[in-house]
Amino acid sequence: MSWTMHWLEASGDLRPWRDAVTAEIALARDAVAGVLPLPSLDILVDRRPGETIPETGTAGRAYRPSLLSLTLDPDNSNFVTSLSNGDIRRTVVHEVHHCLRMAGPGYGATLGEALVSEGLAGKFVRHLFGTPPEPWESAVSDAVLATNRPDAAALAGTDYDHGAWFFGRCGLYPRWLGYTLGYRIVGDWLGARPAPDGDTWVNVPADAVLAAARARTLAA
Repeated sequence: MSWTMHWLEASGDLRPWRDAVTAEIALARDAVAGVLPLPSLDILVDRRPGETIPETGTAGRAYRPSLLSLTLDPDNSNFVTSLSNGDIRRTVVHEVHHCLRMAGPGYGATLGEALVSEGLAGKFVRHLFGTPPEPWESAVSDAVLATNRPDAAALAGTDYDHGAWFFGRCGLYPRWLGYTLGYRIVGDWLGARPAPDGDTWVNVPADAVLAAARARTLAA
């Protein structure tokens, strides 16, 4: 299946970095292909100053099963490091996992489903590359996680504030709480079962992950 890159440069030239970015996307593609059938994808590569994660100068987003974006800010002082340390390939794999899940059970409409989808994407990156958690996947302490762990009603809610849970919007929760919590929940699920195959990485029901994680936490 084909991955087609579309370079969006109305906000600035990306030609100096095209070869390096293309090589990183190819590494992401090869890694995914080792465990799963590749989807057909359009990848928007966009230069948007000031609209990336400040700590990396990059950002990613999945829109639907066949479309994701990779946003770059070469003016960010951390961008050069991200270009050389594998951040871009990891970002692409994370978003590809979202695209694959969107084609299966879906990203999800509830807080619990969103936590599982983000945790699965993060752990999938670790599975492929053997890398440590990203800063947003290890952003808060165990004590903070315990204080803010949602109950069953909150996990099932569709009216949750995604920006608050995942980005700390309005100061309701610590920044990146949702990413760290989702990474931990999926880690608990992984610890309670044999290593998943490629299909399970994508299509496992969120309820199964949440139940296994909850049981493991209670048994600890």
